[in-house]
Order: sequence, then structure tokens, then C-alpha cells
Amino acid sequence: MSDCQIHHRSNEFKEIFKTASEGLRGIFETRQDCLIIAGSGTATMDATVSNFFSSSDRMLVVRGGKFGERWAEIGEAYGLDVDAIDVEWGRAVDPEIIRTRLKNNSYAGVFFQASETSTGASHSTETIARIVKEEQPETLVVVDGITAVGCMPVRTDAWGLDIVLSGSQKAFMLPPGLAFLTASDRAWDRTKSSDLPKYYLNLSIERKKQQGGQTAWTTPTALVLGLVKALEMMHQEGLDHIQQRHHALSEACRAAAQAVGLGLLAQDAPSRALTAIHCGDGLDAGAIIKGLREDFGIRVAGGQEHLKGRILRIGHLGWVDDGDILRTISAMERVLSNIGHSFDCGAGLQAAEEKLRELSL
Repeated sequence: MSDCQIHHRSNEFKEIFKTASEGLRGIFETRQDCLIIAGSGTATMDATVSNFFSSSDRMLVVRGGKFGERWAEIGEAYGLDVDAIDVEWGRAVDPEIIRTRLKNNSYAGVFFQASETSTGASHSTETIARIVKEEQPETLVVVDGITAVGCMPVRTDAWGLDIVLSGSQKAFMLPPGLAFLTASDRAWDRTKSSDLPKYYLNLSIERKKQQGGQTAWTTPTALVLGLVKALEMMHQEGLDHIQQRHHALSEACRAAAQAVGLGLLAQDAPSRALTAIHCGDGLDAGAIIKGLREDFGIRVAGGQEHLKGRILRIGHLGWVDDGDILRTISAMERVLSNIGHSFDCGAGLQAAEEKLRELSL
């Protein structure tokens, strides 16, 4: 990414861009075009609503965290009729609730997160997609896979997913700045009748340009150069191995948290992308986060909305290995000891190591 930059309209860069686009197909497990958008994951969430839907449409949203709420907020901003299924933060939606809604109402799309980043929970993407196809075959299945694609199974074509999104700073190991979107043929058909406003994020224009190896607007060339290298690394490791690595890291992290007397926010369907650790009533999550950052140079995230100060979120997606997790757990034990939390010293590290030995390839 620090090499001399190539002009984004040059023939040389067109070939590089095509390589990146083609490489994304393997990670998204699709034969469809994978668009590369200059922006955050929210840009593709916004573009999904404005390009594939119309003002008269009704959307069903699984609202089980900050990013489920974002789907609803975007729909409302564009004037769509939003029907939400509210799920306790940290829990997975019961797919049968979606079936019931579909039996009683008509929707243009069902929107949900494969991995809800704010809570560390995941929803059953394959099951939800199957239910939608059984109850309302014409309804689009829209999946925010921003922290799921590349670290847990999201089989776009095999599961009949109509729109899937992701972002560069997650499993793709890059800085923020690129977002990715793939859509089915029937989703693209919807763009012909969409009456919502769009300009910079006009995906029909973008798709036509990208099929020729260019973006509609100025391309973040350094990030695309990095993406080509990241995809090369991912294909060398193999998608199955990457997903198993993330499974092992997530299981190790959760086992360690419980071994030192902490709780898990997401228990029934935890994501492989991150672990949301619930600190209970006696501990301030902010103190743990601060201790990890200031004493050990390790950054983990806190909670959002009503979970602020109550949880910490340890990410283990992308360029993360066993050593990163073990160092984080060891440091967390030191911080917990420093703030007076009572637990068996070394228990977290031992639990993590046992899980890694059991599950690592």
C-alpha cells in the first residue's frame, strides 16, 4: 500500500481492480459481481435500501443490536414502512418469529445481521434465508455480513442470499475505507423500478463501471492494492481454514472469560468475529478496557447504548492468531487482579490454551 500509486483510470490499474473484484467472489462464495465501494460498511447499507427498494416498500428488520437498529433507521430515513422484530441484545432471533411475520404480512425485504457487532451474537443466516424462500419467495434476503464474511460461513449463492455486505477493516485485514456488496440477479432487477434518490451510491452506474475495471468515482487506489494482497493471503490460507481459525480463537476467548468469573453477553449463538464479555454488577468494564490499553497497549472495545460500562468486546477476526488471544487473556488477568477481582490466577490462560489445542488445525 505504500508503493508508488497508480492512476485509477489507467489500464494497469484496471487489471489490478479486476483481480480484486474476482478475488472477492471466492470469499463471498458467489458467481455474482462483487462491488468495491469507497466508504464504510454503512455506505453499502444505505446503498442497499436506496438502490434495491422503493418508497412504497415494507421492510422486516431484525433489531437485536446497534446495527440492527441502523437497518431500521436507514429504512425510515428513506420513507419505507419498517416493521421490526426486537430481540434482546446478545440473543439470536428465533427464525420462527420471522416465519410468523411472513405468513401475516408482505415484505419487499428481510434485513438482518449475520454477526451483530455490538453484541457478539449471530443470527442463523441459512435458516432465515430458507424460511423466507418458503414463505415469500419474491422477498429479498438482505444480510449485513460486515463482521461475518470471511470468518464464518456466509454462503451467498448456496443459501440464496440476495444482498450481502462487508467491509475492508474486518476479516479482510485492511484499514477502514472500502465496503463490499454482492447482489443476486433478482435483486438487480429491483433497481429498475427503485424510485428512491441516489447519486454517489448509484449501484447500477457503479456496477457498469466496475465490470470494466473502474469505479464510477475516484478509487482509493492504495486500499485496492492492499485488498489484492489481502485476498491473495486469504486464498492461500483457504476459506475453510480461516473460518476454523476464527472458530478456535472465539471459543478460546469465551472459555477464558468464563474461567475468570466473567459472563458472556451472547450465549446461544455467539459470533466468531468477536466476544462480548459481560462484567456483571461488581466490575466496571471501562476500567478493564483502560487497563488493557494503558498498561499493555491492547485495545478492546466497550459496549454501546445501555451496555456502555457493562461489557467489553474482544475482536478476533482478520490478522489474529493464537498468540494474540493468549497475550490478551494474560493481560486481562493482570488487569482484573489489579482492580481487585477475585479469581484463580492463570485459569483464563489455561482454559484458552486447552481450547486452542482442541480446535486449532
